[in-house]
Amino acid sequence: MHEGHRERMKNRFLNEGLDHFSQHQVLELLLFYTIPRRDTNPLAHRLIKRYSSLVGVLEADFEDLIKVEGVSRNTALFLSLIPSLCRRYLTDKQGSKPRLNSSAKAGEYARSLFYGRQYEAFYVICLDSQNKVNHAALVHEGTIDSAPVYPRVIVETALRHKAAAMILTHNHPGGSLQPSAADLDATRKICNACDAISIRVVDHIIVAGDQYFSFADRGLI
Repeated sequence: MHEGHRERMKNRFLNEGLDHFSQHQVLELLLFYTIPRRDTNPLAHRLIKRYSSLVGVLEADFEDLIKVEGVSRNTALFLSLIPSLCRRYLTDKQGSKPRLNSSAKAGEYARSLFYGRQYEAFYVICLDSQNKVNHAALVHEGTIDSAPVYPRVIVETALRHKAAAMILTHNHPGGSLQPSAADLDATRKICNACDAISIRVVDHIIVAGDQYFSFADRGLI
């Protein structure tokens, strides 16, 4: 009976995509690939109830996931892999050296770097003289409410990746797009340090969910 149900679910996806699947049905389908020969519907419902949504399940802490009855280490690893896989897909889709010659392009690229991240992180996007990406370097990953970034680390990163210019970007997992006083102060210090070695900081982008805030657009850089 379960095999027939699985085939029907798979065929439905092939014919319709996921648009009309409920959250628990999407999760049920995913669980097919780590839980053979068992009805995954009850576990899918249990996980959605525990974490409130499909997003909540996929972004749940690995160590917390494996404590849920019916979730093996392999299943927890598979679910935890999906946000990182989506992030990789989004960045790779833009090509190996996309040209970020506008805040809109830079904002889209920056969003792809933070997809699924629950903790604050800080990237330096190193650009060549044509504003093409040389490298996007993760220079700090902090707690959910703090990501101290030091100008020396930024300068070293820019020199290592032969940057002619750079875009700073970090995320606000809490959802606020507005730069804090610490954000403004850190940006000023980093700009001053980079000026000394003739590397331009062309923008600083804050990402919160699907939105972004550009310092350049607001005349803050």
